[in-house]
Formats: sequence, structure tokens, C-alpha cells
Amino acid sequence: MTRDQRELAWRRHQRHEFHPPSPDLAAHVARYWVVEWTYDRPYRQLVVPYPNVHLTFGDRGAVVSGVSSGHVVKELDGTGRVFGVAFRPGAFRPFLGAPVQSLTDRAVPAATIFDHLPAHADLATVEDALRRHLPEPDPRARQAVEVVDRIADDPLMTRVDVLAREVGGSVRQLQRLFAEHVGVGPKWVIRRYRLREVTERMAAGGAIDWAELAADLGYADQPHFVRDFTAMVGETPTKYADRYRDTAATGRR
Repeated sequence: MTRDQRELAWRRHQRHEFHPPSPDLAAHVARYWVVEWTYDRPYRQLVVPYPNVHLTFGDRGAVVSGVSSGHVVKELDGTGRVFGVAFRPGAFRPFLGAPVQSLTDRAVPAATIFDHLPAHADLATVEDALRRHLPEPDPRARQAVEVVDRIADDPLMTRVDVLAREVGGSVRQLQRLFAEHVGVGPKWVIRRYRLREVTERMAAGGAIDWAELAADLGYADQPHFVRDFTAMVGETPTKYADRYRDTAATGRR
């Protein structure tokens, strides 16, 4: 299938902004983001998830979206804008008052969780609204955040049993912590952050030894790596790598 050439020139059609949270909200919020787009015909946007819960303000009103367990495709058409809050992985349970796993692969009206949200979102009004809903400190949520940060920061972390030993618990205890506070399991989170490093290698250019890379990531063999990558990203590693080669070729024209 021919790749939509608008994907290679997305900056002509989309504008992205990212903003850090204020210090008093940084324990809960990873970042704020804004996406604006203009398309004269429908465009299918591939979205590869991280383990963040999002609060978004757009044409559908305010929506809370749980972690997606796999890639999703969103159709963009015409002109639109979304303002989003990406909560830190592990930090949303105190706002929700229920296991975060109950939101996985789901989106719910934000009014079921937050009241008195602003009708028109901007950074200042959304931060004011979040301050009104700040929960009491939760040691288990803080632990979940710290464990996810540990996974994200350690490229050599590839196994759940090793992680459990390092944080001082059993695999089962770690799985319960993630179901309650993150929404997906520790194995999923490890795989997602290690696959991020794969796409960073692709972006850097050069040849990739896929079998060697799979071994570096802790996979028993290359087919297991390809299966996980395809499930998460929606394309095989070699096909996904084409976007970087195509983008580089486009840039040379």
C-alpha cells in the first residue's frame, strides 16, 4: 500500500505545542499538549500510545481517555484543535477513585471524574481546574510513578522479574500495582519504552541488525520482537523504518 504522502509532510497540515506543568502540579501532570490541523480530505493519523491517561478538550467536549493497549488510528478532517493534559503514568488513580485499569482502552466524559471544567481550554484555566481537584497524597501512586520512571530511564531494563527484585517485591505485587495505578501491566510498559528506543535508532539512520536488536531488547528471537512491534505500532519494523528513509529522501529534494 502506498504511504499517504501527507504523512511525510505533516508539518504542513499540523501544528504541535508542548508545555510543562507548573511546579505544584508536576507530581501529577507530565505535560500539556496542543494539536491543530487543517486537511482538505480525511487523513488517518496513526497514534502509538504511552502509558499516560489524557484529559482532552476538543469538538467532543472534555474527555478522559485511558491508556490504549495498542495503536489507534484517528481520522482528521477539515480544521480542528485539541488541548490535552497528559498525566504522569501511575498518577491518575487518586483523581479517578478507582483502578486505572477500568479506563484502559476506554474514553469517558470528563464530567464523570471532574466537575466545573472550563468550556474553552487554555493552559491557565485548565491548571486552575486541576488545582481544585488535587487529591490527597497517595504513597502507592507515588511508588507507581517512580517505577514507571525507572523503566523509562533504564534502557537495560527488559524483564519484569528483574524489575520486581530491584523495587523490592514480587512479580505479582508489581502486576497489582500497575493494574491499580497505571492501567497496563509492567511487561507492556517495559516493551513500550524499549520500542521507543527502536524508533530512535530508526530516526538516527543507518543499517539496523534486527536480530541483534531483538536480543538487546530481551526477546528470545526476532519473530517475537516483530510481533510485539507490529501490535504496538501497527506496522512491521521494516515498514515503519521506511517512513524515516522516505522523510530523509523528501528532505533532500
